[in-house]
Amino acid sequence: MSDKKIVPGPAGYMPTPAVFMGVELPPEGKALLYGEIVDEETAMREAAKAMLTRANPTIFPGPQVLWNWKDDVADKAQAILELASEIPNCRIIPMPDYRPKYPKIDPEAEINPNHPNLTILHNRIEACIFVGVHCHYANLSLRMIRAGTNCFTIALCAFMGHYKRCSC
Repeated sequence: MSDKKIVPGPAGYMPTPAVFMGVELPPEGKALLYGEIVDEETAMREAAKAMLTRANPTIFPGPQVLWNWKDDVADKAQAILELASEIPNCRIIPMPDYRPKYPKIDPEAEINPNHPNLTILHNRIEACIFVGVHCHYANLSLRMIRAGTNCFTIALCAFMGHYKRCSC
């Protein structure tokens, strides 16, 4: 049995929410790694290792970095492009709108750009980074991904509404 609170899935149809397992937001300068609070550098090294060694590494930029709505967004978008260029075979799949359209969807029609969990499953992505997604959707997406895929999922967030940085 793992000593980690959260591990990549598949975890089944309805995995326990991280907060129910005692996972709390990290303080400034810290990060979440498998549900445990660690130094940001430790989490980033683990994220880099996953992106460099697992199959089909992918970056999912969300609406907060896709649309040039603030002064710093263009710089963030450029940083994402530079990061992707350093990861062999890294893909970028934009997620301009990832709101769930349940209960009835056609996965083949809706798989891209919506529904991150289906996109990950369909493309056999084993490591990914979400950046610029809204915190309330990131929380739902991370749980759905953990439920049905084995993807090592990294969420980078500059806001405290969700995880500062987390890998699960």
